[in-house]
Amino acid sequence: MPARLAPAKVNLFLHVGPPGADGFHPLSSLMAFADVGDQVAIELGEGSLMVSGPFARALGPERDNLIWTAVRAFVEELGRPMAELAMSLEKALPVASGLGGGSSDAAAVLRLIRDVFAPQIDDARLERVAARIGSDGPACLWARPVVAEGRGDRLSPAPGFPALDAVLVNPGIPVSTPAVYRRLDARGDFGAVAPPSMPDAFESPQEMAAWLALQRNDLEAAAIDVAPEVGTVLDMLRAEPETLLARVSGSGGTCFALCADDIEAGTLAGRIEALAPRWWVRRCRLGGPWD
Repeated sequence: MPARLAPAKVNLFLHVGPPGADGFHPLSSLMAFADVGDQVAIELGEGSLMVSGPFARALGPERDNLIWTAVRAFVEELGRPMAELAMSLEKALPVASGLGGGSSDAAAVLRLIRDVFAPQIDDARLERVAARIGSDGPACLWARPVVAEGRGDRLSPAPGFPALDAVLVNPGIPVSTPAVYRRLDARGDFGAVAPPSMPDAFESPQEMAAWLALQRNDLEAAAIDVAPEVGTVLDMLRAEPETLLARVSGSGGTCFALCADDIEAGTLAGRIEALAPRWWVRRCRLGGPWD
């Protein structure tokens, strides 16, 4: 059964402006992808989606899964019926965690369908389909570092940077993105959304962490208001000596800590697991793509 990693998406910074007339908030974000995530697979079958893994029960009804949205959009782009598929999803990422899991799952399925059953669909057409699964769809399709603007659909290449050793931590509390945006609107903590000036490349994790410290996640305070446990995670990470930078990803509730190398990341992950054994903790590398 052809399979693919659907990597976790991490917002290294996320600048969010006030909503426009259409209700959408313009943003700019530097996105990277982790070498950990869900696993998706497809084969010819009876038109089904089997979900397994530690977070399978946290998902909503199967019909609401973005994977089905992706399949329907692909069929419409193809312009003709397609053979029924049996699909599987191993849900290893927490749900409603700010890691773009649903979009990444759907994007990975799109690539599998194209590669296995419809290689005549070129990259541009596949990107058009990915845009229909949500704001993170185009970025998740190729899972390479990008700067996203607008609704997240205008993408440009990210500066060069080394693979970043990191630790992802989630306190096990789903965080509703709409609730976070409502809280942001109530707070009025909007920032400028023009992408900051960036070098062509960062030479080391320390250099990149120092530059990222000048940026922000404008959803961070709102996410902590909605789920105070996120603030507890962030405070713990920021207090540890291995952490170069700690920040909330997306709308929460996962936080990430950048470290100098894999040894530092492993040490930090082990300590957090010992201090908070109920939390979801994963050592990873950020960059991408991880094909």
